[in-house]
Amino acid sequence: MVNMHDDTGELAPPSAPARPSAFDRLLDFISWLCMLVAGLSLVIIIVAFGWLVYGRYILNDTPTWVEQMSLLLVSYITFLGAAVGVRRNTHLSIDFVRESLPFLPRQIMRYLSDLFILVFGACMAWQGYLLFLDNTDRLIPMIDVAECWRVLPLGICGALMVLFAGSNIARRIAHGGQERE
Repeated sequence: MVNMHDDTGELAPPSAPARPSAFDRLLDFISWLCMLVAGLSLVIIIVAFGWLVYGRYILNDTPTWVEQMSLLLVSYITFLGAAVGVRRNTHLSIDFVRESLPFLPRQIMRYLSDLFILVFGACMAWQGYLLFLDNTDRLIPMIDVAECWRVLPLGICGALMVLFAGSNIARRIAHGGQERE
């Protein structure tokens, strides 16, 4: 942080960061909710595999539903976590080339990156929706849950990616190219 001097030579207090808008707080809450669901799903998987080991080696009766339930929950963990990564800008990236460029090309590359994510998310949402509709009458073996619940997070992730990437673009436009902290 750089301390600024006012006209009298005294140190001026640092300016307070801008307060996030209600829409940004809503998106942050959605992001938090996605991480909560993913975290709880992970806890359920850990408990279920504990039960699997106990059932197999202690009770000599292997619970067969654990594998299918875990595969179902892993899809939620993966896709919800991916959407949160778009919101928080935490996906793995190699940005030394972009950051070494002057301001304008650097900003163009940021916009293009968010635009690609937005388009990719829209394709995911659409294909996820179609897969959801195609799998409503098919059941997942061992747990008798409709297969559409396994592909639902694909569509949710795509829609959230569109929302989060669109928000990144809008925020960058509104703040003159400044990055979100």
